[in-house]
Formats: sequence, C-alpha cells, structure tokens
Amino acid sequence: MISKMKKYTFLVFHRDYDTFLTQLRDVGVVHISEKAAGLIENDETLQAALQHEDELRHLLAQGATDQLIQERTTIEERIAAAKESARQVAVWGDFEAQRIDALKQAGYTLRFFSCSTNVYQEEWGIKVSENEGKTYFVVVDNSTSQNIDNPDLLEKSTELPQPEKSEAQWLQEVEHLNGLLAAANARIEAWQIAHIEEIKQQLAEARQQIDWQRVQLSTDKLADGALCLIEGFCPKEKEQALNEMLESAQVYFESEEPAKEDNTPIELKNNFYTRLFEPITRLYSLPNYTELDPTPFFAPFFMLFFGLCLGDGGYGLVILLAGLAVIFKAPKLKEWGWLGVFMGLTTMVVGILTGMFFGINLEEVAVLAPVKQYFITETNATVHFMGGAYHPMMVFAILIGIFQILFAMGFKVVKITLRDGFKYAAYDCAWLVALVTLIVWFALSGSLSPIGLYTIYGILGLCALFILFYSNPDRKVLLLNIGGGLWGTYNMVSGLLGDVLSYIRLFALGLAGGILGNVFNALALQAGGACPSWIGWLPTLLILVFGHSLNFALCLISSVVHPMRLTFVEFYKNAGFEGGGKEYKPFKK
Repeated sequence: MISKMKKYTFLVFHRDYDTFLTQLRDVGVVHISEKAAGLIENDETLQAALQHEDELRHLLAQGATDQLIQERTTIEERIAAAKESARQVAVWGDFEAQRIDALKQAGYTLRFFSCSTNVYQEEWGIKVSENEGKTYFVVVDNSTSQNIDNPDLLEKSTELPQPEKSEAQWLQEVEHLNGLLAAANARIEAWQIAHIEEIKQQLAEARQQIDWQRVQLSTDKLADGALCLIEGFCPKEKEQALNEMLESAQVYFESEEPAKEDNTPIELKNNFYTRLFEPITRLYSLPNYTELDPTPFFAPFFMLFFGLCLGDGGYGLVILLAGLAVIFKAPKLKEWGWLGVFMGLTTMVVGILTGMFFGINLEEVAVLAPVKQYFITETNATVHFMGGAYHPMMVFAILIGIFQILFAMGFKVVKITLRDGFKYAAYDCAWLVALVTLIVWFALSGSLSPIGLYTIYGILGLCALFILFYSNPDRKVLLLNIGGGLWGTYNMVSGLLGDVLSYIRLFALGLAGGILGNVFNALALQAGGACPSWIGWLPTLLILVFGHSLNFALCLISSVVHPMRLTFVEFYKNAGFEGGGKEYKPFKK
C-alpha cells in the first residue's frame, strides 16, 4: 500500500532560515519539493558538491588512492610479463647470459633458431630442446660477417632474439616482484585501516551537504528575500513529531491534503511477504499517488509463475537451501534470502506435483509406483478440450492467465472508482462483466435453462450499451462515444488474444527445462556405462554437474524474465498502471 501524505507549506523569516532547516533535518520526516531539474542541476555549487561525492565514492569503491592502485597494477603487469618471459626461454635450458656475452667478445656469436621438428637437420647447429613439435637449436658463428651460408637453414627455420635471462633468473625476478606486490598490498591495507572510516564520514557529510543545497535551491524567496517559502510532504503517521517541532519553533505553516496535480512522493508500506517483491515494483516504476500499489496484487502471481517456469522440484530445493544460507550467513541480504525461500518452496511444490526432480521423471521411479497416479502429467490427466487432448499444465497456464487478466481489469475498475468515481470506471466494468459472463456461458453451454440463457443475453446486451455509448463520460457527442467504443472493442479483442497466449510460455519453459534435465541424466548414464566400472562414476558425475548447472542457469534466467514480462506487460496493461511516482526521500541526517 501507499502511505498517506500531508502537504506542508513553511514560511520562514530569512534570519531564521538556516536554524529552521537544521531543525527540519533533525526531525527527518519531510520530503522537500524540488524545483524543475534544470534550475537545480545547473547550479555550479551543487555540481561541484556532486563531483566531490563521486570522487569519494570512487575512492571508497577501490579502497585506495589512484597512486597506490596504479603502483600495484604496474607490479602485477611486470609479474605477468616476467612469467611469460620465463615460459618463452624455458626451451633454452639453464644458461648464463654473461657467458654468452663473453663468447661474443672472444669472436664466437651464438645465434638462436627454431624450426619444425620434422625438418630439423643435425648439421644446422647444436640441438637444445624440443617442445610442442618444434626443435630449438643454436648456431655458433665465428665469422666476421656474421652471415650463415646455408640457405636451407635460413628458409626452413626462424631466428629468435638472444634471451636476456634464463628461466631460473626470470623466476627469481618473479619472486622479487611478488615481494614488491605483497608490500604494495600491505600499503593499501594500511591506508584502508587509516582512512576508510574517514572517507565514509566525508561521504556522509558530502551527501548531507548536497541535500542541504538542494533544499536551498528549492526555496522560494519572497518580499525581496525577507521571507523563505518551502513546500514538502510528510507521511501522516510521522507528522506528530513534525508538528511539535513547528509549534516550538514558532514557524508559520499550513498542512493540507495533496492535490492531484502535486508530485506527491511515494512511500510503500507493505507486510513482510509483500515487501520482498518491492524491488520488482521499483524496477519498472513506482505508482503515482493517485493509484493503488500493485505489489500486493502481483506478488502471489509472480511467485507461482516462477515455479511454473522452473518446474523442477530439485532446482527448487537448491534455491530454497541457497535462500536459507543467505538468511543465516548474510543478515544484510536476508530479505533476498526470504524471497529465495518462497520461490524455492513454490518451485518444489510445482515440481513434485508435475513429477519432475532434477530431470528425473518421478512417474518412472519404481519406488513411487503406488502414488504415480497422483502426478499431474499428460499420461495421468490429459485434458480433452474443444475436440483435442492437451497437457493439463498447458490448460492450467492458460486458465491462470485468464484469471490474472480478469483480476487486473477488476483492479483497474476499483482504482478508477476510488479516484474518479464509478462513472469513469463503468466502461471497464462493462468489459469485465461481459468477459466473465461469456466465460460462464461457455463453461455451462448445453446445461443452461432458457431463463439462464436469457439472463446472459440481458447482461451482455447491457454491457454492450455501456461499451458502445459510454466509453468516455466526458464526451457529449454520441458519435464520438460510439467511435471510441468500436475502437476500444477492436483493441480489447485483439489484445486479449495475444495476452492469453503469452501465458502458454509458463508451461513451455517448465517443460523444456524438464526435458533438458532428463537428457543430461541419460547422457551421464550412457557415458558412465561405456567406461570400466571402476572409473564409470567420474564421467557420470561430470556430465550431471555440468549439465544440470547449465540447465539450472538457463531455467533460472527464463523463470525471472518471463514472470516480469507477464507482470509489466499483461498485468500492468490490463490494470491500467500509470506509474511515474517519485520515491519518498526525507530531508534528514
């Protein structure tokens, strides 16, 4: 639900302005109405404060100064380069670069070559090593021209630069650099111990200063600057402390109910269960103040849709255990943990009812033979409908989709009635009643008495009158209402078909995940059976872990994305969701 707000207007003498703002901030319950974004964001002082805040955030995120971070990065790059150099010179064995230089001064130059092992000839030079199909050799050149008169050698081999150090020397360099890296990390850790709390305090002060400047920029100056006018909003349940402060401060103020045109901030106030789904609401948009909070109404549907899309009891168990681990091991994230618990439980229930557990078809498990008839599967409960045989979960997905769409339309009717009056909701109410009546007629076809049939005709006729002639109560021209009704009818019929069909994916995604899990199980057993008994468990385990990890990841993505789509498209559209609400952020320390 959305907390009820009161709009406050404060009139303060300019000499008391700073003192009043301090008192207002100490109470910490008033959301100050800001001016247009351009008037505030273009202020140079505020921009400088925001830049300072960004610098502090950056410093806090990386945990050290740029100089210390760059020093550590440079050492890490040198370590990587030294390891690569050691790998490259390993083919030349253990040598001393000084000895090579001494030979060169005595007139013997060592030249280093590599070629494919299958073309190497012993007369070319001294073979040093072979590695990955290549032979590495050295040619001793004691001529003054330093030219090798062997075109075959030069054509089939590649001359390499003389190595500066041996592998052992490069590894010694790596050990030395690791010591420098440890020292750099120690300096960063020491800096963090000495400065992190100070940076956090500075960041808090910077945020507080930014809030202060925003309030100042949102204050209107009246009577040549002698009076300061401030507007804000306070939740009704928190206004007692504010009123007590205002009475003691002897400040002139007025409080009133917010008008429709006011950009009233939104504070969501829900119970423990519904609050877990508020991040999903915020992901799209907060409702505006004239709407109802949709969170309590889509939360149960979202949880059910998640379980249907995932559809495997084993995967649900994994999510349940992960949620419990988060609750006990990471208390700051416990709300996400509880969300995982609810999602996992729903998935486990759906998976067990549909007979799927880690890709295992429970119908085929011999131990469960006495209860296999209770699983909701195609073999046990095929639905014969409109001349065809359908999987029961597909029919259930369509039925739950129809129910949510009708529920959303009812939500819209209630919202408009509470906000504007029933006459503005009559058109939507007529559609809702007509659709429900058509469903009843279809479900009871063949068993209706003449009285019941004429009653349905009467209800549909009355609904048609509202749909065609009362699409907008503010229109005074009959033809405009008829045109609007016909256009609305076209949109409703074409839109409903697409909306309902979208819910089939709930069944399709769950079915696809179960089939993939079953395929990985079969592959694992086949791979294990093809190996000796003493080692067969290893490929079986590897395929099971890899396959189910991949399948779980894919199923988890679809189980989050598609319920969001059904919520933000099908439910929000039929519920007439407007959104655009601005979150309640009180001016406080």
